Amino acid sequence: MNKQEITVASKAVVQAYMETLVKGDMDALRNFFAPDATWTLAGDLPVSGTWTGPDEILDEFVPAMVARLVPESMEFEFEGLIAEGERVLAEWNTRGLARAGGRYDQHCLAIFTVREGRITAVREYFDTLHAKTVVFA
Repeated sequence: MNKQEITVASKAVVQAYMETLVKGDMDALRNFFAPDATWTLAGDLPVSGTWTGPDEILDEFVPAMVARLVPESMEFEFEGLIAEGERVLAEWNTRGLARAGGRYDQHCLAIFTVREGRITAVREYFDTLHAKTVVFA
Protein backbone atom coordinates (compact mmCIF):
# COMPACT_ATOMS: atom_id res chain seq x y z
CA MET A 1 0.00 0.00 0.00
CA ASN A 2 1.16 3.51 -0.69
CA LYS A 3 0.90 6.33 1.86
CA GLN A 4 -2.41 7.61 0.47
CA GLU A 5 -3.98 4.13 0.68
CA ILE A 6 -2.66 3.71 4.23
CA THR A 7 -4.13 7.11 5.15
CA VAL A 8 -7.56 6.20 3.75
CA ALA A 9 -7.55 2.79 5.44
CA SER A 10 -6.41 4.19 8.81
CA LYS A 11 -9.03 6.93 8.71
CA ALA A 12 -11.75 4.38 7.88
CA VAL A 13 -10.84 2.28 10.95
CA VAL A 14 -11.00 5.26 13.31
CA GLN A 15 -14.21 6.52 11.66
CA ALA A 16 -15.84 3.13 12.28
CA TYR A 17 -14.48 3.11 15.85
CA MET A 18 -15.94 6.58 16.57
CA GLU A 19 -19.31 5.63 15.05
CA THR A 20 -19.38 2.53 17.26
CA LEU A 21 -18.48 4.64 20.31
CA VAL A 22 -21.25 7.16 19.58
CA LYS A 23 -23.73 4.26 19.29
CA GLY A 24 -22.57 3.04 22.71
CA ASP A 25 -21.70 -0.48 21.52
CA MET A 26 -18.88 -1.05 23.99
CA ASP A 27 -18.56 -4.78 23.19
CA ALA A 28 -17.99 -4.07 19.50
CA LEU A 29 -15.19 -1.61 20.33
CA ARG A 30 -12.97 -4.51 21.46
CA ASN A 31 -12.58 -5.74 17.86
CA PHE A 32 -10.93 -2.48 16.79
CA PHE A 33 -7.86 -2.98 18.98
CA ALA A 34 -4.74 -5.03 18.30
CA PRO A 35 -3.97 -7.46 21.17
CA ASP A 36 -1.05 -5.28 22.38
CA ALA A 37 -2.69 -1.89 21.74
CA THR A 38 -1.95 0.89 24.20
CA TRP A 39 -4.10 3.82 25.36
CA THR A 40 -2.20 6.62 27.09
CA LEU A 41 -3.78 9.47 29.04
CA ALA A 42 -1.36 12.08 30.36
CA GLY A 43 -1.86 13.93 33.62
CA ASP A 44 -2.35 13.06 37.25
CA LEU A 45 -5.89 11.69 37.24
CA PRO A 46 -6.57 8.30 38.84
CA VAL A 47 -7.02 6.98 35.26
CA SER A 48 -3.87 8.62 33.85
CA GLY A 49 -1.18 6.32 32.52
CA THR A 50 -0.85 3.71 29.82
CA TRP A 51 -3.32 0.87 29.49
CA THR A 52 -2.31 -2.15 27.40
CA GLY A 53 -4.54 -4.50 25.44
CA PRO A 54 -8.28 -4.38 24.77
CA ASP A 55 -9.08 -5.93 28.16
CA GLU A 56 -7.24 -3.27 30.17
CA ILE A 57 -8.49 -0.46 27.92
CA LEU A 58 -12.15 -1.49 27.87
CA ASP A 59 -12.51 -3.43 31.14
CA GLU A 60 -10.41 -1.20 33.42
CA PHE A 61 -9.66 2.23 31.95
CA VAL A 62 -13.05 3.02 30.40
CA PRO A 63 -15.11 1.69 33.36
CA ALA A 64 -12.93 3.64 35.84
CA MET A 65 -13.91 6.84 34.05
CA VAL A 66 -17.52 5.98 33.22
CA ALA A 67 -18.25 4.76 36.77
CA ARG A 68 -18.02 8.36 37.96
CA LEU A 69 -20.68 9.52 35.49
CA VAL A 70 -24.41 8.82 35.39
CA PRO A 71 -24.56 6.31 32.47
CA GLU A 72 -27.88 7.45 31.01
CA SER A 73 -26.63 11.06 30.94
CA MET A 74 -23.57 10.32 28.79
CA GLU A 75 -23.36 11.67 25.26
CA PHE A 76 -20.58 11.48 22.69
CA GLU A 77 -20.51 13.98 19.85
CA PHE A 78 -18.05 13.18 17.10
CA GLU A 79 -16.43 16.25 15.53
CA GLY A 80 -14.11 14.87 12.86
CA LEU A 81 -10.86 13.24 11.78
CA ILE A 82 -7.58 14.31 10.24
CA ALA A 83 -5.31 11.55 8.94
CA GLU A 84 -1.86 11.05 7.51
CA GLY A 85 -0.45 7.59 7.01
CA GLU A 86 -1.00 5.41 10.08
CA ARG A 87 -1.85 8.37 12.33
CA VAL A 88 -5.37 9.69 12.74
CA LEU A 89 -6.40 12.63 14.92
CA ALA A 90 -9.94 12.26 16.25
CA GLU A 91 -11.93 15.04 17.88
CA TRP A 92 -15.07 14.54 19.98
CA ASN A 93 -17.02 15.87 22.92
CA THR A 94 -18.03 13.86 25.95
CA ARG A 95 -20.86 15.17 28.08
CA GLY A 96 -22.61 13.81 31.11
CA LEU A 97 -23.62 14.32 34.69
CA ALA A 98 -21.00 13.40 37.27
CA ARG A 99 -22.22 11.28 40.17
CA ALA A 100 -20.88 14.07 42.40
CA GLY A 101 -23.46 16.36 40.75
CA GLY A 102 -21.38 18.48 38.40
CA ARG A 103 -21.85 18.76 34.65
CA TYR A 104 -19.04 17.15 32.66
CA ASP A 105 -18.48 18.81 29.28
CA GLN A 106 -15.18 17.69 27.83
CA HIS A 107 -13.56 18.36 24.47
CA CYS A 108 -11.28 15.43 23.58
CA LEU A 109 -8.52 14.88 21.06
CA ALA A 110 -6.73 11.60 20.48
CA ILE A 111 -4.03 10.48 18.11
CA PHE A 112 -4.71 6.94 16.93
CA THR A 113 -2.07 4.75 15.28
CA VAL A 114 -3.57 2.11 12.97
CA ARG A 115 -1.65 -0.84 11.54
CA GLU A 116 -3.03 -3.73 9.53
CA GLY A 117 -6.60 -2.58 10.15
CA ARG A 118 -6.35 -2.43 13.96
CA ILE A 119 -5.74 0.35 16.46
CA THR A 120 -2.28 -0.18 17.95
CA ALA A 121 -1.91 2.99 20.03
CA VAL A 122 -3.94 5.94 21.26
CA ARG A 123 -2.69 9.09 22.98
CA GLU A 124 -5.66 11.02 24.40
CA TYR A 125 -5.66 14.67 25.41
CA PHE A 126 -8.33 16.62 27.28
CA ASP A 127 -8.72 19.15 30.08
CA THR A 128 -7.59 17.06 33.05
CA LEU A 129 -8.29 19.91 35.49
CA HIS A 130 -11.95 19.92 34.41
CA ALA A 131 -12.09 16.13 34.81
CA LYS A 132 -10.38 16.32 38.21
CA THR A 133 -12.72 19.00 39.61
CA VAL A 134 -15.97 17.62 38.13
CA VAL A 135 -15.56 13.85 37.79
CA PHE A 136 -12.92 12.97 40.40
CA ALA A 137 -13.93 15.54 43.05
